[in-house]
Amino acid sequence: MSTQRIILGIDPGLANTGWGIVAQQGSRLSCVAFGCITTQAEQDLAQRMKKIHDQIAAVIARFQPTCVGIETVWFGANAKSAFATGQARGAALVACAAENLTVEEFSPRQIKLAIVGTGTAEKEQVQYMVAKLLSLDALPEPDHAADALAAAICFTSYDSLERKQA
Repeated sequence: MSTQRIILGIDPGLANTGWGIVAQQGSRLSCVAFGCITTQAEQDLAQRMKKIHDQIAAVIARFQPTCVGIETVWFGANAKSAFATGQARGAALVACAAENLTVEEFSPRQIKLAIVGTGTAEKEQVQYMVAKLLSLDALPEPDHAADALAAAICFTSYDSLERKQA
């Protein structure tokens, strides 16, 4: 039986939350749509969270995905940035939970490993490989959208590995 599904990928961020929709038909992947939700620093935090939630909910309503791959928060040197990203993730996750979507979380390293073959890949390498894997004519822009598409592709990679191990 071949797998057919629509996968939502999310690259969360307070200023920019990337999203991407990937269709899977067996081992064939194709890009359906992608974009980026932008919020302004001068906006009230609650309104920024609402915008992320509402726009992810609108993407879900329009494209009807059944599953989601979302990037986890990377705790680097900037804890304030990581906290803000975590809040954006929460807003996006609530939108996914409201529709009872299957959600898998992946670290930036896991996504890079699945897409490029190394967990230390640069953003440009991820964009290039996403374009190749999805047969796109150009690199997906902005990079937040490319990272979201990568999270969706990563969902298929890890899902396939889990089925083979089961």
